[in-house]
Amino acid sequence: MYQALLTRKYLTTKIMPLLAIAAVTLSVATVLVTWSVMGGFLNTLLTSGRSMIGDVSIYWPNVGFPYYDELCERLEKDPRIKAACPIIESFGVIALPDDQVHGVMVKGIDGTRFARVTDYERTLWWRPLDRPMPKDTDRVDPRLGTDKGYFAGEDWAARLEAGLTLTEPDGSAAAVPGIELSGWNIRLPSGVYIPGAPQRPGRDGKARGINLFLPDGEITLHLMPLDKTGRGVEMVTRTVPVANEFHSGIYEADSQVVFVRFDLVQRMLNMDEAERIERPESPFVFNPKTGRLEEAHTEVIGVDPARATTVLVRAADGVPVHSEEDIEAFRGVCESIYAEFAADHAGEVPGSGSILVRSWRDMNRTMISAVEKETGLVLFVFGLVCFTTVFLVLAIFWSMVSEKTKDIGILRALGGSTAGITWLWLRYGGAVGAVGSGLGLLAAWIVVRNINEIHQWLGDNLGLVIWDPSVYYFFKIPSDMDWQKAVVVVAAGVGTCLFGAALPALRAGLMDPVRALRFE
Repeated sequence: MYQALLTRKYLTTKIMPLLAIAAVTLSVATVLVTWSVMGGFLNTLLTSGRSMIGDVSIYWPNVGFPYYDELCERLEKDPRIKAACPIIESFGVIALPDDQVHGVMVKGIDGTRFARVTDYERTLWWRPLDRPMPKDTDRVDPRLGTDKGYFAGEDWAARLEAGLTLTEPDGSAAAVPGIELSGWNIRLPSGVYIPGAPQRPGRDGKARGINLFLPDGEITLHLMPLDKTGRGVEMVTRTVPVANEFHSGIYEADSQVVFVRFDLVQRMLNMDEAERIERPESPFVFNPKTGRLEEAHTEVIGVDPARATTVLVRAADGVPVHSEEDIEAFRGVCESIYAEFAADHAGEVPGSGSILVRSWRDMNRTMISAVEKETGLVLFVFGLVCFTTVFLVLAIFWSMVSEKTKDIGILRALGGSTAGITWLWLRYGGAVGAVGSGLGLLAAWIVVRNINEIHQWLGDNLGLVIWDPSVYYFFKIPSDMDWQKAVVVVAAGVGTCLFGAALPALRAGLMDPVRALRFE
């Protein structure tokens, strides 16, 4: 009973334990806010990276493989798979209307099917908006339909549809480049893109005006077809209208990827269906009926089916694909389906041991590892700093034990045991840790929940802009309060206080009652 009474008395009447509580509160809140923001950043990054590649990719680069539609059908029959779609990936070169030339990754897609596997529709930037973006307080976004200048009367719904189907109103195939590729779009601090690149020098060295809105223009696309042995043949060039631009949130994709309609890329790379012909050994053959040499003709001996380089797969709703174990299990499902497909087309498609099957984590492993290591390093540094709480609690409790020496002597004289006195101070340290950790958890939850509002206030009133959307590509500060992690941090906060109070508690428990009562 005396332990509970003294713990409450010391906790509420002394200033020094309040300082220890404040230190624990700040330590717990700091670690939790850091972990939440870094965890939210990683989750947002993973979501953005996964939004364009689905959950699993089955691919045979360069020359591709046939019967991809049949493979998609087999995959979609499995209840664990929501959708599958073929795409063609190839390196290429594009020329913009202002004579810029870029090496890019060209992806031939069927927009509608691609959107079932990925978040492609959500990434299309030029679309109608009913409300402004969170930081667009001046409503300068042209997609709101309030522009009275260049975009007056613009049909943003038609822009969105054209980007989704990669088809112009006249039926011609179109392209959708990343919004950072051209450099024509100015990104405002609010995260809004405004078309408006400055004049650029032309080939003659003179500055000239250009079409500032790329979806009103065209790009010149250059692709190199490959034969079955992987050797390049003559470069193919097409001029393609731009239907829209996409924004995935990953700068590398937004500045280096161009989507083009699937059938156009397939034709340019000679991957569409074609007759297989046999050429004669000699250009002339002898005709026994006429007794003359006649021109030899090629003979059609079969048909080469159309090919794609990749089939993307998306897991059905409810199928877990986030952890390493879950995604490996789902990849195994796709591998087994492909193995049956390859066995039925032996000699025509790559074998199950040769085909490349990669999960979204495999495709983003470098990015994931970098962010996870950075998160671990930051947490280690903050944890090391917060570990100083142990020494602070030790110093405070050592001082309090010295101050309460006579009280301890009285307790020992009245029959208090060594274990009982030691437990009194350990209990006191645990109470300090519990109160401080609880307050730190509450403070962290309030900060994480309102972090964007706090950041906005700092920017408006103090000019302190830490998270600039024009730099970080996310419109809001990502955060994620993981309660499992919160329990770990709170337990660590209590543990540090117990650890810091252990030595003073042991000193108090071993104190000689006679000397303690004579203490001045």
